Amino acid sequence: MDFRFCPQCGAKLSPKPCGDEGDVPFCESCNRPFFAFSYPCVLCLCITENGSEIALIKQSYVSKNYVSVAGYIKQGETAEETAVREVKEEIGLDVISCKYISSYYYPKHDNLMLGYVCTVRKSELTISPEVDSAEWFPIESAQQLLRNASVLHRLLDNYLHTADITPCGQK
Repeated sequence: MDFRFCPQCGAKLSPKPCGDEGDVPFCESCNRPFFAFSYPCVLCLCITENGSEIALIKQSYVSKNYVSVAGYIKQGETAEETAVREVKEEIGLDVISCKYISSYYYPKHDNLMLGYVCTVRKSELTISPEVDSAEWFPIESAQQLLRNASVLHRLLDNYLHTADITPCGQK
């Protein structure tokens, strides 16, 4: 997001040199810069305890393809708390543990997606109203299904080259 007006007072921002950043939109009234940013989200690869299956969802408003649980980080929430919340909200599962894998830029929606592998106990998936369907897939099948979902496919590939899963930082 690029700022043209101050989100605090509404004044028009003017470019002002800011260290190594060059000219940055600046509010003279509030005496502060406003740096452009991408919206931070989590991308959750939900995998069974034995690592053999992955839960994938369909959301027609997002894609025709299978995708993973994902969501925006709410104000005051950590990325790990968001991952745990989104998995519970979208497919009804409790996260046993999770591990941050990598960040991915998604230009279509200007999102910075923080990729997590969330270990869950395999059980029936209970979907939220924003999810059209959800299914468990063997990891090999998921790799084939996700070839068109570049960010999620990269997260899965990164996961397959990583070993240990550590507990999420939860309140």
